Amino acid sequence: MTHDPIDTPADIAWMRQLAEEGAQTPMRGGSFLMTGGLVFGVASLCHWAFATGLLPGGMDAVWIPWLASGVIFAAFIAIATPQLKRTETVLTTANKASAIAWSAMGWGIFAMFVSMVTLGWKLGMDTLPVISALIPSIILVFYATGWAVSAVMHRSRAMWILSIASFIAAPVLALFAGSTAQYLAYAAALIGLMGLPGYVFMRAAGK
Repeated sequence: MTHDPIDTPADIAWMRQLAEEGAQTPMRGGSFLMTGGLVFGVASLCHWAFATGLLPGGMDAVWIPWLASGVIFAAFIAIATPQLKRTETVLTTANKASAIAWSAMGWGIFAMFVSMVTLGWKLGMDTLPVISALIPSIILVFYATGWAVSAVMHRSRAMWILSIASFIAAPVLALFAGSTAQYLAYAAALIGLMGLPGYVFMRAAGK
């Protein structure tokens, strides 16, 4: 019985090309990360402001900024995606893998949110505070995974730092569960770990 060896010269050359390509190519789509981080970061700030009484409406109004941010971000995706594709010259493997990872992460967050709403409906309204308190931490874990995939594909130490920081931020946010400070801390995490890095990578890519 014969079999092809795994580490053939062609395989090694392809892996070397992939690594060099990832290291030399700036990550595309930074505008999506920047917009998502800023829009949802502002929504978290508004949530905190409603919960603390700085804005009128109290806890009955906290859903408003989240709904508004979701609509704004969806509109941005619908407008920016065709523009990004029109300006795309060569889609590298690194950028393609990063795009798939972040897209899957977005759908994963949506599926998680629907699952938690379903769980709250199934178990009763009394469980909603506990379920909602977990959402910021879970989303940070999704972000950490997205940064980790991008870090591998682009061979970026900065992205590894963002991934590790996001993993650390997840349990830190859980420490604030049950207090209004959780959404203030969540806003800082969204802006610091998504919005600002997205802006930096957007500038690096020239888009």
